[in-house]
Amino acid sequence: MDFFDLVFDIPSQQSFTYRIDDKKEAAAGKRAMVPFGRRDCLGYIIRGRSEPPQGVAEDSIKKIRRVVDAEPLFDINDLQTASWMADYYLCGTGQALCAMIPSGKKMIVPDILGSGAENGESLVISDEQEAAVKLITSEIKQFPKDKPHPPLPAMFYLYGVTGSGKTEVFIRSAKKIIDEGKTVIYLVPEISLTHQTSLMIGNRFGSQAAMLHSGMSPSSRLAEWMRIRRGEAQIVVGPRSAVFAPVQNLGLVIIDEEHDGSYKSGNTPRYHARQVAIRRCTTEGARLVMGSATPSAEAWKLMSEGLVTRLSLSRRLSGGKMPDIKPVSLNRTEGCLTKELKDEIKATALMGRQSILFLNRRGFAHFFYCPDCGWELLCRRCSVSLTYHKSRGKCICHYCGYSESPSDSCPKCGSVKAGFRGFGTEMIEEEVKSTFPDLRVRRVDADTAAKKGGLEEALTLFKEGVIDILLGTQMVAKGLNFPGVRLVGVIFADSGLHLPDFRAAERTFSLIVQVAGRAGRYFTDGKVIVQTLRMDDPVIAHSCALDVNGFFNAELVQRKALGFPPFSRLIRFVIRAKDDSRAQEAVSRLASIARPLIPAGCDMLGPAECPIGVINDNYRKQLILRGPSMNIIHPAAKELFSRYEKKRDAKTYLEVDVDPVSML
Repeated sequence: MDFFDLVFDIPSQQSFTYRIDDKKEAAAGKRAMVPFGRRDCLGYIIRGRSEPPQGVAEDSIKKIRRVVDAEPLFDINDLQTASWMADYYLCGTGQALCAMIPSGKKMIVPDILGSGAENGESLVISDEQEAAVKLITSEIKQFPKDKPHPPLPAMFYLYGVTGSGKTEVFIRSAKKIIDEGKTVIYLVPEISLTHQTSLMIGNRFGSQAAMLHSGMSPSSRLAEWMRIRRGEAQIVVGPRSAVFAPVQNLGLVIIDEEHDGSYKSGNTPRYHARQVAIRRCTTEGARLVMGSATPSAEAWKLMSEGLVTRLSLSRRLSGGKMPDIKPVSLNRTEGCLTKELKDEIKATALMGRQSILFLNRRGFAHFFYCPDCGWELLCRRCSVSLTYHKSRGKCICHYCGYSESPSDSCPKCGSVKAGFRGFGTEMIEEEVKSTFPDLRVRRVDADTAAKKGGLEEALTLFKEGVIDILLGTQMVAKGLNFPGVRLVGVIFADSGLHLPDFRAAERTFSLIVQVAGRAGRYFTDGKVIVQTLRMDDPVIAHSCALDVNGFFNAELVQRKALGFPPFSRLIRFVIRAKDDSRAQEAVSRLASIARPLIPAGCDMLGPAECPIGVINDNYRKQLILRGPSMNIIHPAAKELFSRYEKKRDAKTYLEVDVDPVSML
């Protein structure tokens, strides 16, 4: 091959042709440095060709300067996945490949997983677990490959209370699939869970296992990627991006804690790992098993319609039972901890047991407010309040990173009554330490986890009993298994209910139930205290009753009445620009293009300002297409995107989010 087509990390599905490099190392599936415009760029070689494209003069074609990889990083299956992502998520093929493939240049082999001691094989599993493993791994009738549209893959949902042994079902199912000569991808939502799950997988599967996640260095990720591609690993564990692992002969994809929002990418391409997994399972003949104690609304509806087979685990193993959950009012409480929660922390410590305190809000105080004139300290670059971080002595924006020093009085009227309101994990830590000076307390949030190895160290010390109270954000709310935990305290259950997002109730319910599930997994005396200002709120009531059926029965009725997912599909367009009038003009033009394209039975929400109207000095406007199915609204969205981009103002930027999980 004398010529090669490359794609780049740009919002275009067009490929560009280059001549072979001097060393003749170019090959499909490798990356290469090439002249692109006025600079050299990293591109992805997607195919070779013996002659230039039709109508292109050979002497006008530039030469590849340098090939980066000794071995191909991706193959035809990866390229097909990238092409599908580019079409479905309305992004560039190169952008999709960039999201899929590690960015490292050199390969440093990571030492991450265990030795393969087959720990846990002697565990006795319950009848429910055994039945679930049998069904997941049972022989599935193969559909003819000449079908124009392959059917959905065999999909299962392992639905069970926290502590009911879902992980053991996943691992045993994976082992049976591997014993058949096939491979497995095991997805978990958080790096904290990746660490715990990888140790478990490493002990069971040893050198057969590999791990991929963003916490690894690029060189380590690249080394694991190539080991997987060479067929040296039969099971891959990791968060969202591990769904692209280049395994051959894929037999099973596992999505643990399926409900978690981190499976959806927040950057282009805005893919959802669940959708990519379904796509891979469909095209590669694999099966999919998801699991959670709190399924997503979409999964719950699919189970109720029979499109996903529900496998239920109804009881806790390891001698535990579901904890006693008590809602407690925060009204007239001084500080952040109610008397009931303080009493239970003290009682738990006297028993020699452990507590987890959960608050999904980092920092010390949430906002600075003046009661005399109503002034509020906002970020200068975003339309959000600054959060006070006492440990740094700064007020910080959690969206753009802007910071400034706190004030002792109101900058507007000079009132000394002005001060910080609300509370974050730093304030809770300070109050807990002053109330219980003899107890060992550790805070786990995005600030402390930023230190290399800090998260793993905290979780390990807590599991070993070195820490009495683990305080944290959603990092401690799901999936983790700590035998010594008796008490869980939800500091402020209402924090997520105020958000202008139709999924706010679902997220709040899920977080409360998940964090409550950390208590009493090995004992019968687990306690959960849920502190709230909304004692009568149905979401709080369903959460404290662990009433998943009741919550979804009520939530889905409301979603259907309002026309929101899972009873509709959404495609969200967000315009951002440094100038407000320019952003408004752009979204108005977008809306004028969209109106005649909207199919019958579909509608358009907006144009309007985004709930967070300004982020990092960018004004944000949105337009949402809504329809009964993706097949109906996607062609319209694709045409809208194409027409708008042809005459887009160079000083505006358009983001497209297919099936958004957050509306902020």
